[in-house]
Amino acid sequence: MKTLTRPVLVAAALATALAACTPAPQDDGPVTPPRQSLGAIRLVAYNGCDDLLAGLRAKAAENVGPWGFGGPQIMYMEDATAARAKTAETPDHSTTNTHEAGVDEPDLVKTDGDRVYTVSGGTLRIIDTATRKVTASLDLPGKDERGYAPADLLVSGERALILFQGGGGPAMKRGFAPPGETRYVLVDLAGQPKVLGTIKPEGTHVDARMVGSTVRFVTRSQPDITFPQTRDQLPEAERTRINQQVVRRAPLEAWLPKIEITDASGTVRKESVPCERVSHPADYSGTSLLTLHSLDLSQGLTAAGSSPIGLAADGDIVYGTGQSLYVASNPHWWFPIQPAIVEESAPTPSGQESAVAPATEPAPVEPTPTATPTATPTPSGPPPEETEVHRFDVSKPGAPAYVASGKVPGRLLNQYSLSEHDGHLRVATTVTSADGNTSVSGVHVLAADTLAEVGQVGGLGKGERIYSVRFIGPVGYVVTFRQVDPLYTLDLRDPAKPAVTGELKITGYSAYLHPSGDGKLIGIGQEASDKGRTLGTQVSLFDVRDPAAPRRLSQLFQKDSGSEAEWDPHAFLYWPKTGTAVIPLSSYGEGVQHSGAVVLRITDTEVSRVGMIEHPADRAGAYPPGIQRSMMIGDSIWTFSYAGAQVNDAATLDKRAWIPLGS
Repeated sequence: MKTLTRPVLVAAALATALAACTPAPQDDGPVTPPRQSLGAIRLVAYNGCDDLLAGLRAKAAENVGPWGFGGPQIMYMEDATAARAKTAETPDHSTTNTHEAGVDEPDLVKTDGDRVYTVSGGTLRIIDTATRKVTASLDLPGKDERGYAPADLLVSGERALILFQGGGGPAMKRGFAPPGETRYVLVDLAGQPKVLGTIKPEGTHVDARMVGSTVRFVTRSQPDITFPQTRDQLPEAERTRINQQVVRRAPLEAWLPKIEITDASGTVRKESVPCERVSHPADYSGTSLLTLHSLDLSQGLTAAGSSPIGLAADGDIVYGTGQSLYVASNPHWWFPIQPAIVEESAPTPSGQESAVAPATEPAPVEPTPTATPTATPTPSGPPPEETEVHRFDVSKPGAPAYVASGKVPGRLLNQYSLSEHDGHLRVATTVTSADGNTSVSGVHVLAADTLAEVGQVGGLGKGERIYSVRFIGPVGYVVTFRQVDPLYTLDLRDPAKPAVTGELKITGYSAYLHPSGDGKLIGIGQEASDKGRTLGTQVSLFDVRDPAAPRRLSQLFQKDSGSEAEWDPHAFLYWPKTGTAVIPLSSYGEGVQHSGAVVLRITDTEVSRVGMIEHPADRAGAYPPGIQRSMMIGDSIWTFSYAGAQVNDAATLDKRAWIPLGS
């Protein structure tokens, strides 16, 4: 287990993709739409490779600037969520806390009740839940150079897919991607685990979702174009002109992502996305390409679904249901910084471009999902805050089918800002003024078949931004915050007339909302003073049975503390059978730090503290390692940190076992 530092998860480029410019398989059927208007955005198919290259060159040239794509004047920041057949002896167990039932999400640890699967230091380990011992391990490809790269898992039956996140391609060259390669490893779990194949895409991944044994991936790549260094005294207009020339000469291969697939025998094949499967919205930048892929874990790489689909658009948030996969491009927070100083390049022969490496670009404060803006900012301020949403039909085997695209004002918080229900997509966004002084939030209702807006309700939290969203059937809950926390309840039964039905104002905020049944909501976030200063972790129980009068029944507050569950729902465990909840918790103050997981009991009326679970420190005087995940297996609570797994009695919290998982 390694420290979780990812605003997004990856996606892979897979399997039976054909070479560029070869026709798509006849039995896959059309995957790109006819030329027609669909709501606010129109998706158009390219007419072959020549049309694709001309379009990408033209649009990229329009969006290139004196410093390349994006450049040093902008810095982007993001906010920081069919198993194995169950036998009679398999203990009852929890699973990954996911947005939609039946749609699994990659996570640091997985279980089927009989076994626990986790990856640390490039090694897959399998723990038998009955004996509480590691019964098998497997060093994964790239272990020696991978070191402590984060890894997530998806498990279906006797197959596991290990998702190593990292950078690659031009994004890596320019310093915008985290270290390490994006790589996906398919493992057979039957008996002694063994590698069945590896997929290594060019670019970075966005996220993945699994329904049954079929995984859908979304990968984002940027053009592999090297811009020449120029004299820093050169006017920006001239820099831009030179860069436009470079873009207009770039070959098609600069845009089409490469895919390297290695089978169990070590045979390597390289593929790229076919031109005929790349489409584009009517308005696009030419500086990003999304690729959607399919892989049925039960069939393996040799029988992988079908050719991937390419979309000339940006995207960094994925939301999935059993029928649909949505990819949204979120506008990025920004602030200006000083341009990088570049050195004059050596002279080159007339008519040739410099072969020197591009000027160093500034690294973002935190790893960001993309280095390319969705729109070129003007000198006076950032690009307009607009979120594009693309929907794909994943209800059938094989390649996803494009359905529609739409656009709404503002930016999303995370995937929980999106929710499909009864033929409509609900989208919650916050719009902030260019000067950052004013903001307001709202919910837009779009028709799922066209993504055209059919209704909206605005005016939520003026001067505040969204901190959490939860849609439950025809009802929505939105929390905004600046100094106090208004919890809004929304009636979404009539898509054309969504309305606010109630509001609860309290101090602090909830960063994650979880349904607890019978008209109750659990909120996890921070308590705050009446001036908006955060004070420490708080867990609230809300009664929302009366939409016009939501109220808080109980609150548990831990001064000077924080929890990973505030920004990562996978870190939250709720076990309805016993009302047990577990969240990671780190407390600080007076020079002392405590890390562990707090165990709570949640009844119909109250949140109470049961106790604290801590993992042993790896050396004398060291702090206990931070707990990242927890799960319920039988009558035990299992918790996981980078150092190992611990088993505690769910009723008494007595320690039953410690399982080291070090490298």
